[in-house]
Amino acid sequence: MTETLSTDLDQLGRAGAEALRRQDHAGARALFERVARARPTDANAWLGLALACRGLGDDNGQFAALDRVLAADPGNLPALLMKADFFARLGDGRAAGAFYRAVVERAGTLETVPQELRDEILRAERESNRYAQAYETHLREALSKVGFDPVKSSARFSQSLDLLLGKKQIFFQSPSSFYFPELPQRQFYERPEFPWLAELEAKTDLIRDELLGIVGDDSAFRPYVRSDGARPPRAYGELLDSLEWSAFFLIESGSVNDAAAARCPRTMEALRLAPLAEAPGRTPSVLFSLLRPGARIPPHTGYLNTRLICHLPLIVPEGCGLRVGNEVRSWVEGETLIFDDTIEHEAWNTSATLRVVLLFDIWRPELFPDERKLVAAALAAVDSYGTGAPAWNGR
Repeated sequence: MTETLSTDLDQLGRAGAEALRRQDHAGARALFERVARARPTDANAWLGLALACRGLGDDNGQFAALDRVLAADPGNLPALLMKADFFARLGDGRAAGAFYRAVVERAGTLETVPQELRDEILRAERESNRYAQAYETHLREALSKVGFDPVKSSARFSQSLDLLLGKKQIFFQSPSSFYFPELPQRQFYERPEFPWLAELEAKTDLIRDELLGIVGDDSAFRPYVRSDGARPPRAYGELLDSLEWSAFFLIESGSVNDAAAARCPRTMEALRLAPLAEAPGRTPSVLFSLLRPGARIPPHTGYLNTRLICHLPLIVPEGCGLRVGNEVRSWVEGETLIFDDTIEHEAWNTSATLRVVLLFDIWRPELFPDERKLVAAALAAVDSYGTGAPAWNGR
């Protein structure tokens, strides 16, 4: 009995589709209504009913039927397109833009788009872009009336506007090891915020001179990221154990490399100006970070959000850049970039020559002295755990 009913309803659905092809919208509506009453979650029946109502000029019927389609199948492309066109015809640009954008996003998740919908998807993309531009123009015109200037006004507000417009995405701190709560979610910090920095930057030429005495010595540098059999492999792709991204450490994990420091006395002296993040066994690290031509550091995050990373650029050809979160900056020799490395970041060198920065980490300025002390103690306790285990002998 159930199979017979299902067969009858399938036949009614096919008859409704045939009626639509004949432009018999009234007949089609009657047929699809019967199917939809019997199968209230049948998205195809409700879509057929929406098409019939559209053909009859029944906006209320079309809208209600489309809602039922999307309730049963939220990613139904024809229904999303019809909703977009419906709101476009009403002049509701905000709703129309949202549905055209939903069409484009949904189509992007499909392995293949039905041939009969491909032109419609392209149209939806054009309309989505058009409405997005109109929306942006509307917002910027309204804001200009109250004095907003995209160059001179608050950089934080400009970023919020880009987020609102979908031009940027939100990135949060995601340290791999230790998270200290209630710290600002800032991608970059600005140089004037650090009174000690100007004096350190004034020594850029002296630091570069010491670098030039080392950079030709390939044996002095080692891969920045190296395999560690006692830990899961790190996701750096081809850069793991590679000299494409290499380092000359003056201080590593809080320990001074005496031989390296002896080769760079002026650099070590200059770093006395910086509030280096001191947690023995973990930080600070001070190094010349070298990125070879064509190398790209993949997106990644650091392990500790109580510090900031500083890059003092020493050798920077054209074609190099650093993205932290949703912001991209270029290095300028002698002008330090300060950023939170627990926010996703990546770097690249598309030039034909080396890029080298002096990399060092400092305490975040928002941490109180007692908090810094506690963080260092917590990390020391973490590192001391399990150290009584017998050494692994490889067998």
